[in-house]
Amino acid sequence: MTAATGWLPAPTEDLFGTEATAEESYDVLTVDVPPASWTAALETARDRLSCTYFDWLSAVDEPGTGFRVAAHVVALSPVRRLLVRTTVPHESPVLPSLVNVYAGAAWHERETHEMFGVRFEGHPGLDHLLLPETFEGHPLRKDFVLAARVAKAWPGAKEPGESEHGGPKRRQMLPPGVPDPNEWGPLKGQLPPAPTRPARATAGRATGDRPVRRTRTASDGSASQPPASETPTPGGTPTEAAPTTPTPTAAPRRARSASEGSASQQHPRTPATEASEPPPTADAPWHHARPAFDEPTTVPEPTEDPAPEDPAPENPVPGNPSGGSQ
Repeated sequence: MTAATGWLPAPTEDLFGTEATAEESYDVLTVDVPPASWTAALETARDRLSCTYFDWLSAVDEPGTGFRVAAHVVALSPVRRLLVRTTVPHESPVLPSLVNVYAGAAWHERETHEMFGVRFEGHPGLDHLLLPETFEGHPLRKDFVLAARVAKAWPGAKEPGESEHGGPKRRQMLPPGVPDPNEWGPLKGQLPPAPTRPARATAGRATGDRPVRRTRTASDGSASQPPASETPTPGGTPTEAAPTTPTPTAAPRRARSASEGSASQQHPRTPATEASEPPPTADAPWHHARPAFDEPTTVPEPTEDPAPEDPAPENPVPGNPSGGSQ
């Protein structure tokens, strides 16, 4: 005996028939049934699985397969979601209506009939719902012709290379669903055939061999620079370049030791300081300590002696501080 799928109380074959299949994904139980079991499957969902809430009904156009019609119903206590699907062929898309099972399916069946062309037998009125009464065709079918793209040019600004710009017209790419204006529409048979692009094949590529790229060395220069043997002259004729003299090699850079410091740290040297300072060595600067301020090595010569002061008198007169006579 086959086990039940998901939250189904019994095996799928016992509930929906031997041709039904079921699988559960993302908390949604999907049951596929044949078109003959469409109404019975929704009655089982309502009566035996307590799916009393009708959510939506729609279809999908599957090229080469048919129209896949799906109805989504829900059980409210506890919440369980069920998706019942069936497939009808493109040649005769007919299904029985679910209005007698779920009254809310009337609006959804009208929309599905309008957009896909699926006819629901027993529906009270499959009238236009979203499109005008004079509209022809079913817009959501994959084979529906987008007539607006034929009557009106594809929107967008005109750029160089496009039509109505003055330059050569590029080959237009038609999006899916847009027919050739020369095969369908008001300009059918009145437009010239689209120009074909010439094949851009070179002699080297025609034989399967790629052309060899020219290599240039650094001494040759770029391709825009003429070689040295073809130096142009004012007259316009190339002449041989004059022999150039070899440039002398640059002198080696002077190396400075740690004791010398950088060039910006050197104080101006005078003959007096050169005589007093020891010659620079390659040792570190702390091997030859120097005072913070240089002291002069020579003692300045004394200037002329000032005039001696007058000696005080030997016998000063009392009362006369100057020592003179009264």
